[in-house]
Amino acid sequence: MKDIDETKQPLLEHLIELRRRLLWCLVTLAVAFFICFHFAQDIFAVLVQPLIKAGQGKLIYTDVFEAFFTQVKVALFAAIMLSFPVLAMQLWKFVAPGLYAKEKKAFLPFLLATPVFFGAGASFAYFVAMPWALHFLLSYQGNVGGIQQEALPGVGNYLTFVTRFLFGFGAAFLLPILLMILERAGIVTREQLAKSRRYAVVAAAAVAAVLTPPDVVSMLLLLIPLYSLYELAILAIRITHWRAARRAAREKPGSATAVAAADLGARTEEGPEAPPGGGRVGGSGPI
Repeated sequence: MKDIDETKQPLLEHLIELRRRLLWCLVTLAVAFFICFHFAQDIFAVLVQPLIKAGQGKLIYTDVFEAFFTQVKVALFAAIMLSFPVLAMQLWKFVAPGLYAKEKKAFLPFLLATPVFFGAGASFAYFVAMPWALHFLLSYQGNVGGIQQEALPGVGNYLTFVTRFLFGFGAAFLLPILLMILERAGIVTREQLAKSRRYAVVAAAAVAAVLTPPDVVSMLLLLIPLYSLYELAILAIRITHWRAARRAAREKPGSATAVAAADLGARTEEGPEAPPGGGRVGGSGPI
């Protein structure tokens, strides 16, 4: 079995292969879009549940086309989420022939873990971050200086709020995978990551400020998990190095375990060592 596909292809054939993969992605995305467009209202009904639980039971739209385009955006959002495994598989089929078997074995677990971590981030945003943020943001309703202040969010603005949370948290939860790939490629080391904790806090704060709405609660809800994932990546890299060192120690011919096993095998084959006196019973001298 060859370690890599040694077939040489001209640039034109690579472009044809890329076009074929892109067509598969577009067809998959289009089919998923039309399916999700049929269920767009049901999907949006799921997305508004955190808003309902926060005590807000009304959404408005001030533009004639806003409700329709919101439904289109919901269908596109759901289609991207639904077709992601197929998109990732097409990307893998295009890249995999140019990788060695060892590189495929190293990269494939990260590819399989990507939707899991992204789903975990989106679930954290939907069940934890969004309810807390909505409770905080809607708490400004009431009588302010004799004027009744009431929140009337629009359907388009609320969908933007939801997609920023879900995509932002989903992408942020991919940080351990990104750091482990960079470390595996030799771009960064575990020691460099450990020494850069203060910079990681600043970078996490900047990412949280960009991906979340402009309030402190939403920023902290992303900042804390993001830095925790940074520490998790360092721990995962350390465990990976420890397991690799143990595997190398077991496979090394001169290791203590190998020497002990070889010595035990030699004694078993040769039999027990002869006692002093040539193996005779009763001591030395003539019988």
